[in-house]
Amino acid sequence: MNLFNVYPLFNINPIKAQGSFLWDDKGQKYLDFYGGHAVISIGHNHPHYQNKLKEQLDKISFYSNSVQNELQTELAEKLGKLSGLEDYNLFLCNSGAEANENALKLASFHNGKNKVLYFSGSFHGRTSAAVSVTDNPKIVAPVNYDERFIKSECNNVEQLEEVFEKQGNEISSVIIEGIQGVGGIMIPTFEFLIKIKELCEKHDVVLILDEVQSGYGRSGYFFAHQEFGIEADIITTAKGMGNGFPIGGVLIHPKFQASNGLLGTTFGGNHLACVAAIAVLDVMKDENLIGNAQEMGEYIENEIKNFPHIKTIRRKGLMIGIELDRDCSEVRSSLLYNHHIFTGNSNDKAVLRILPALNIKKEETDLFISALKEVLENI
Repeated sequence: MNLFNVYPLFNINPIKAQGSFLWDDKGQKYLDFYGGHAVISIGHNHPHYQNKLKEQLDKISFYSNSVQNELQTELAEKLGKLSGLEDYNLFLCNSGAEANENALKLASFHNGKNKVLYFSGSFHGRTSAAVSVTDNPKIVAPVNYDERFIKSECNNVEQLEEVFEKQGNEISSVIIEGIQGVGGIMIPTFEFLIKIKELCEKHDVVLILDEVQSGYGRSGYFFAHQEFGIEADIITTAKGMGNGFPIGGVLIHPKFQASNGLLGTTFGGNHLACVAAIAVLDVMKDENLIGNAQEMGEYIENEIKNFPHIKTIRRKGLMIGIELDRDCSEVRSSLLYNHHIFTGNSNDKAVLRILPALNIKKEETDLFISALKEVLENI
C-alpha cells in the first residue's frame, strides 16, 4: 500500500527535535520558525511536557467519555484561569476542524436557524461544514457546497450590514478567525468586529471566534480577539493547545445549555491529550510565554522592517506575515535549503508566514533575522 499523495513534501526527514530546532536523518540541524502550522507552542520536547506524558503513560492512556476523567476538569479550570474565561464551559475534541464543526452545530441547536456567515480569506478546516465556510473553492467538494453558507468580504462593514439587512433573521452564526492565518495574517479591524457583535446581538446570531491558529498566546493575548474586548459566544481552539498532541476545544458561553448527547466524541479529551494540554498551560504560565510572544514579535518586526523587498509586516505577537514585493517561494526555499530555517507561506503568494514557538529566544530570532537579510539583499 502507498500513501495517498496529497501533500507536496520537502525532501527532509526530521527524526529529532528540541526547543526550536529539528535534526534530519542526515544530521542536519534546522531552526523551526513555523512550528508545524503554529502547533509547537512551547517548543519541541519541553522537559515538563515530556515528563507529564511519560508519567501518564504509566497510568492510563485512554478510556471513553462514558467515565469520569479528572484530567478534563483540571484542564478546564487551568484554561479558564489563564484565558480569563472562567465562566465559560469546555467541550473537548481532537482538532480545529472538529471544534468548528461542533461550534456551528451548537449554534444551530441554540437558535434553530441554519445559515452561516463567513468571510473572504477564511480557513476553518476541511471537514463538512468547516470547509463550507472556508474561502478556497479548490478544497470545497460538490457535496460540501450549500447556499446556506454566505460569504462576505472581510473588514467590509457596509457589505456586512447589507447581508444582515437581507438575511439576518435566517443566520444562525457568524464565524471569523481572530487573525486569518492561511489567508496571510489578515487582522480584522476593531470597527468590523464591533459591528459583527452588534448585529449578532440584534438578530439572535451566535458569534463564533475561530482561534485555532491565533489563540493560545500566539497573538500576545490568550485569544487574539481579547485585545479588542469582544465577548464571543463560542471560541474554538486547537493547534498550540497540545504542542503536537492532537486536541481541540470549544469554549462555550454559559448562556448555552448542555444536554446528554448534544455533542459527542470518541477520542476527544482522552487522558494523554488532557495531560499534554495541561502541560502546555503550565509552561505558558510559569514561563510567561504570552509576554514573550509580545516581546519577541516586536523585536523581530523592528529588526526586519527596513529590509529590501518587504512591502508590509502584518503582526500580532508571534503571528507574523511578511508581505514581499514578489512571490515568497524563492525566499522560503533559500531560507530552508541554504540557511536551514523552516518558514511558512499562505494563500497570498507574497506573504511569508512566521509562527515560531512562543518561548523562542532572542539569539534564535537573530539567526532568522540574519538569514532573511542575506536572502533579501541577494535577490
